[in-house]
Amino acid sequence: MTSVTANEIVANEIVANETANETANETANEIAANETSAADPLSATTSVVLCLPFAGAGAAFFRKWAPLAPAGLTLVPVQLAGREERFVDPPPASVEQAVADALPWVLGQVAELGAAVGQIALFGHSLGAELAFELSRSLGREGVPVARLLVSGSPGPRDRNVERVSHLADEAFVEGLIRVAGYHHPAMDHPELLQLMLPLLRADNAMHEEYGSSHTELLTVPITSFRGREDHLVSAAQAGEWAAETTGPFRAVEVAGGHMYLTEQEHAEELLRLISAELELEPEQEPEHESEQEPAPEGSE
Repeated sequence: MTSVTANEIVANEIVANETANETANETANEIAANETSAADPLSATTSVVLCLPFAGAGAAFFRKWAPLAPAGLTLVPVQLAGREERFVDPPPASVEQAVADALPWVLGQVAELGAAVGQIALFGHSLGAELAFELSRSLGREGVPVARLLVSGSPGPRDRNVERVSHLADEAFVEGLIRVAGYHHPAMDHPELLQLMLPLLRADNAMHEEYGSSHTELLTVPITSFRGREDHLVSAAQAGEWAAETTGPFRAVEVAGGHMYLTEQEHAEELLRLISAELELEPEQEPEHESEQEPAPEGSE
């Protein structure tokens, strides 16, 4: 059996993700080219979704979604420090620090895409929901309009009762992480890689544990809260807490799967279809608050 070292795994990931990042950076040029050649100017515009990672994940997770995205939907993964091509950078110590670090890059991407952007939305799952919430506020302060905040697998950002595991010794921390995240990170199958990943996993989990919104001013941005129908970590009531964070419309949508439903391709495809549909809603088409359970596909669990 061939032995693969942790450094080789990380190196391969970095190379692969640098290539993927180069492809992602070409998005603006491709959209602009389509805009020039399209007969109908409206067909050239795109809904841009800025994607924020869950704990332990990076931009590569969302880059894999690019072929699955419906027409007119452009995914722009936001890379945080401490992972993949930014592996050597210290991971952020707080949600606020992570957003402050990402904001200049995000603003640059928005400027580069320019007139090709029809609207901008933000998506984040679990920790990513908290990051997306804060980034939506930062973009608003910069004068960048956000069409919709799309949160997933997350209770509201206030009065949070979070089990704290990031301070535990390595073995207990890993066990606790699986319990609180409902997810077996791929690094856990490679002991050497896990040792390299532990600082990031601890930092991300601590960032999630310490976060809590104290904003007194509500968003005006519409919010959609997604939740896996079989999610045993976040209840429907908790997912609905996001309604209290905006004066605008709110929708709660349940999809097939558990807490980490989006890691399965069939559920990711369904999520992207739903995101596309959410972004096509006009304000007058939706009530101020609405809940919806997406019907389970025939033959699904």
